[in-house]
Amino acid sequence: MKSPMLSKKIAELILAKKGYDVVVMDLRSLTSVTDFFVVCSADSDVQIKAIAGGVEDGLEAKGVTPWKKEYGSTNWVLLDYVDVVLHIFHKNTRSFYNLEKLWGDAEIRHVKDAPKPTLKRSPRKLRVRKKPVSRKTAVS
Repeated sequence: MKSPMLSKKIAELILAKKGYDVVVMDLRSLTSVTDFFVVCSADSDVQIKAIAGGVEDGLEAKGVTPWKKEYGSTNWVLLDYVDVVLHIFHKNTRSFYNLEKLWGDAEIRHVKDAPKPTLKRSPRKLRVRKKPVSRKTAVS
């Protein structure tokens, strides 16, 4: 899988696990180390692991495995796919490392989740309850 498609697929898999503030940084004109950084935030260490696992599983299904994994910290997980490096940060840790500023010359693309389709409901019909008809039997 070519690096632009791989970075896009990683971003999709992140959003599927409710990762947010997803950024794809194009580093091809700045360094030969990698083509793209994909950076995202999560609210907890459990969510960080879930995002990493979701990305790994989703890409393994397509025959792509990471070259290197760094799960050393609960605040930051790194998955290195050689041409694309994924950084999953805890929301409080991301600003400390500030990769977007460090690689400020890169072309940065923010990836948003597609808006959820709204269900169109037809107006509810009010049912009017009729009073039951009293049936009196006539006695003759």
